[in-house]
Formats: sequence, C-alpha cells, structure tokens
Amino acid sequence: MFIQTEATPNPATLKFLPGREVLSGEPRDFRSPESAVVSPLAASLFEIDGVTGVFLGSDFISVTKDDTNWAHIKPAILGGIMDHFLSGRPVIGETVSGADIYSETEEEFFEDDDSETVEVIKELLATRVRPAVAMDGGDITFRGYREGTVFLHMQGACSGCPSSTATLKSGIENLLRHFVPGVEHVEQV
Repeated sequence: MFIQTEATPNPATLKFLPGREVLSGEPRDFRSPESAVVSPLAASLFEIDGVTGVFLGSDFISVTKDDTNWAHIKPAILGGIMDHFLSGRPVIGETVSGADIYSETEEEFFEDDDSETVEVIKELLATRVRPAVAMDGGDITFRGYREGTVFLHMQGACSGCPSSTATLKSGIENLLRHFVPGVEHVEQV
C-alpha cells in the first residue's frame, strides 16, 4: 500500500492519501482523543505523540500536529494509516455506549423567511467551496444565517489555518455576496 502526502495551507496539517475510499458520507472532524473513540483509525492516530487533530474525508485523512517536527511523527502516522487499512477494521466503528461523541449538538439556525436564501447558500457551498477546500484537506459546513451574516464551521486543515480568515473573507464572502442578494458578511463559528 502506497500512501501519498500533500502539504496544506495550514503548516500544522498534512493530508494523507491512501489511494482508496476513507469515508463515505459526510466528513468527520476529531479534535481530541475522546471524540475519536467512534473511529478506530482516528483513535490510533491520536495515540501518536504530537497529533492534535484528525479529519477524515472521502479519500483522505488530514492530521494536525502540535509543535512537533513532521520528520519525527510522519513515519508513525503513515504506519498507523497503513496498519489500519491492512487490518480490515472499519474507519468508523459502532457507537460507543450508545453515544456518538461526534454528533452535532448545534442545530442550523435561520428564519423561516430565509429558507430560500439558505438553500442557495448551501448549494454554492456544496458545489463551489467544499470541493476546493477538500483539496486542501478540510471542510466547511453551514451553521446559520441571520441578518445578512452567514455562519460557517471550518474543519480539518481549515481549522486553525493562518489563511482561513482570508479564505472566509476574500473567497467565500465575496462569492456569496456576488451570488446571493442579502449576504453581507461571513463569520466562522
């Protein structure tokens, strides 16, 4: 098994491409070992000293580290990913004690009168923003819309990335303001 790596705009995050499907459905973002108990793959990566985040995409794994040098932990991460896929274990296991720690506790928020605007925003995010952000090892999800402000949640390599503010303001905000009347600002939650 050959696993490729790619740099991301976030110097603390590397993208690992195992050459096979990692996760079907929505991406999963784990920011602590406790949240990773639902994923044998993420849990094993958190056992490596220096790993502070694991993001699972459709065909990639983004790993975020602390100030540890990549040269010291990259071989262990590659080994952990390879061992996991060769073992045949699932990427996401059974829910632990009936509680999936990942599950979103925050509901989307917007006024009923804004439902058409929200649908256009979600469509633009799905078709124009999320694919580009996934190429950099992350994801952005819609959280809400209120009084001209779109609230988005950044995950994976995007979370804590030095260029994430520029991505939000220069890229996504301009895109949404251009295509969606009424959108004035984009904020990260």
